[in-house]
Amino acid sequence: MRMRAPIRLAIASGRAALWLCALALLAPDTALYAAQSDPPATPVVLDRVVAVVNKRAILASDVDDEIRLSVLDPNLVGQGTLTRQGALEQLISRALIEQQIREQDLQSIAPSQDEVNARLEEIRKQLPACVRQNCATDAGWKAFLAAHGLAPERVESYLSYRLEILGFIEQRFRQGIQISPQQVESYYRDVLLPQYAPGETVPPLDQVAPRIQEILLEKQVNVLFDAWLTNLREQGDVEVLDPSLESAAAQNSTPVANPVANTGASR
Repeated sequence: MRMRAPIRLAIASGRAALWLCALALLAPDTALYAAQSDPPATPVVLDRVVAVVNKRAILASDVDDEIRLSVLDPNLVGQGTLTRQGALEQLISRALIEQQIREQDLQSIAPSQDEVNARLEEIRKQLPACVRQNCATDAGWKAFLAAHGLAPERVESYLSYRLEILGFIEQRFRQGIQISPQQVESYYRDVLLPQYAPGETVPPLDQVAPRIQEILLEKQVNVLFDAWLTNLREQGDVEVLDPSLESAAAQNSTPVANPVANTGASR
C-alpha cells in the first residue's frame, strides 16, 4: 500500500511532463498566431509603374536608371541633369522602337561584343566627364562608375541596347544622307572644343571625326525620325500613370530628348 503513493506521484509527474511538452510544442504556433493576428505594418513601396506602352510597363526605377546613365551621353553635355519627365519620354520612345524591332525580327542589327567594347573604350577615352576622372585607367573608370552609382555590367547592357536601336535607325532612315568634312570641322571647333577646360587633353580631330559625323547624321535623321515616331505614338497605346510626369508627356507628342540624338553610340 505504501508503494502506491510514489506510483501515483510518478504518474502525476509524467502527466505534468507531457503537458509541459505539449505546451512547448504549441508555443511556437501560438506565437505565430499572435504575430499573424497583429495588424499589418504600413506596406513599403519598392517600385511602381509610371507608364504603360502597348502593355509594356515602365517602372519608376527605370526612370531613375535612365537619369544615372545619362552621364554617358555626350549629347547632354552642358544641358544640365536629365529631368524625370525627359527620362520618361526617352524610355517611352525607345520602348516603341524596341517593339518595332521585335515585330520585324531584325536580328541582324544586334551589335557584337566587339562593337560594345569599342564603344565603351571610346567613352572612357573621349567623354569629357570621363577625361576629367581619367577613366582610361581602371582605377579612374571604377571611381567614375562609383560616383554615379553605375555597375560595369549595366553600362555594357545599356550601350548594347542603344547600339541596337541605332542599327535599326540606320537601316530605316539614314540612307542618302551625307556629312561633309567642313561640317565635321565646324562641330569640332564650335561645339566639342568648348566642352574641355583649359589645360585638359583634347582628342585630335581625326580621332573624334567618326563620332562627330555620327552626331551630325543623327541630327539630320531627326526630322524623318520624329515624324515616324509621332505617328507610332498616335497609333499605339501610351498611358502615363504618374501625375507628376503626365503633364510633360501630354504636352509633347514627340520625345523631350529624341532617342536618336541620345543613342550615345556609333556603329
